Amino acid sequence: MSPHVVLSLQISPLQALHASLKPHPVRGSAHGGLIVAGATGALGSEVLRRLAGSGGFAHTQVLAREPMNTGLAQVAIAAVRGEDIAAWPVCPLPAQTGVVMFEPPRLYHDRERALWTPQPEQLLALAQWLRRCGVQTLVLVLPHAPGRLPQALRHGLANIDEQQVAALGFERVLLVRSAQKPSARGRLGFPENVAAWMLSTLKYMIPAGEQPVRPAKLAEFVDLALRALPAGTHVAAPELLWQASQAPNMHSVVRAWLNTGQPPDAAERSSLE
Repeated sequence: MSPHVVLSLQISPLQALHASLKPHPVRGSAHGGLIVAGATGALGSEVLRRLAGSGGFAHTQVLAREPMNTGLAQVAIAAVRGEDIAAWPVCPLPAQTGVVMFEPPRLYHDRERALWTPQPEQLLALAQWLRRCGVQTLVLVLPHAPGRLPQALRHGLANIDEQQVAALGFERVLLVRSAQKPSARGRLGFPENVAAWMLSTLKYMIPAGEQPVRPAKLAEFVDLALRALPAGTHVAAPELLWQASQAPNMHSVVRAWLNTGQPPDAAERSSLE
């Protein structure tokens, strides 16, 4: 693979012109820098596109295993060497916000194979490195996969790794616990296919609030939350994400959640609908 893979966010000239004319809301970390770890998969690509193109950050750095040409003035590559995160030097550009995602790269995308994606067991070391880089606001987007990633409860933190991350001194920590689509099955024989078809009827019994949210909607939620995220640790459960994705005005749902610590009540939901 060429050492100069081009990273493209697929933003059309019309979108760029529209974004330049649109007044950008002020976020808590306005004009600060952004570091993105795990900008892979459909989710990582959407989050990077949304945040890098929002105009709310002075510059964006994406962690990669090798040097790359981004093709965008506001996006730079921070090449990291090896898996010993404690030995990494600090980022060349200061950053106040860090976004960490764990979705594996799509192997048919050359650029995603060159990007660096953290493993769940590297979360604490990565968070410590981000603090050394000056990050004050940390966003962790955790897919809904029991047994693979740290489990975030609706009202608090569930395991020691997440507690240690929150205790590192970040001003703001946002845990986004998204639902995840079931993995695709390999080629099966006729009896296995019949059994899988019969069991697939159970998917309709999954509560609506635990169903997967489209990557574009999830990226929009992260963007809106970062604009008004107060100090402290905040956990967005799958039910909240699903409700926000269905609302005609996601900003109202995010604002109500951040103001009260809870999703809007039934009366507010009905007004949104």
